[in-house]
Amino acid sequence: MELDTIKIEKEAGIGKIILNRPDKRNAISSEMFMDIGEAARIVSDDDEVKVVILMGAGKVFSAGIDFGSMGALGGASSWTVRDMLKKSQTNYSRLENMEKPVIAAIQGAAIGAGLEMALCCDIRIAAEDARMGIPEVCFGLVPDLGGAQRLPRIIGLGRAKELIFTGRIIDAKEAERIGLVNKIVPADKLMEATMEMANEIKDNGLIAIGLAKKIANKAMEIDMESVLEYSILAQDICIRTEDMGTLFTRYMEKKSKKK
Repeated sequence: MELDTIKIEKEAGIGKIILNRPDKRNAISSEMFMDIGEAARIVSDDDEVKVVILMGAGKVFSAGIDFGSMGALGGASSWTVRDMLKKSQTNYSRLENMEKPVIAAIQGAAIGAGLEMALCCDIRIAAEDARMGIPEVCFGLVPDLGGAQRLPRIIGLGRAKELIFTGRIIDAKEAERIGLVNKIVPADKLMEATMEMANEIKDNGLIAIGLAKKIANKAMEIDMESVLEYSILAQDICIRTEDMGTLFTRYMEKKSKKK
């Protein structure tokens, strides 16, 4: 399936959302902001998709905002700017909120809005030569797509402030050191490593993963008592699913074979 700026591919339970403006280094246009939400909706609603991979076509994940396509916003009213940003934020959040694990495969660069998109994913795997950062303050803006909230949750408040305040672009090795990415691999092994991770996840309980994802996300927002209560409710749902017994039996069989 293909939207104007994004391709969607599906293979053996793994869905791929592919940013498809390689000639623009996958810079994010106003159209792509809308397409990312639609792409997230499509893979989220597809029962055959168990795990989602977010990636860029060509050599770059995303160079950030396509300022050429955003030029009209310079003289726009506050209401117009706010409306556009609210819609973009909502579409980004669809990646974060879908009850399926989303893995970002970061090649080349993930800058500004590109990195903010990757931050919506559950797991980030980067090529060794990738670079990333949030340089908005360097041209007098703030991260407005959730980066100022998601980045501190992932790497801690102090490190997040440092990256946001300086606008510094860091390499993949530094990104792994501070926990911004889960792992780095040689550039020619990026998709292999990402598919390996996706395949490791996809045979586990889909309902359980979706609920566990919600619990983990909520844990960053609310008090411990509420998270624990939410966990009880989620576990009650999991216990009653058809695949729970099957998965438990399979797990115990694997465990006994290792002895």
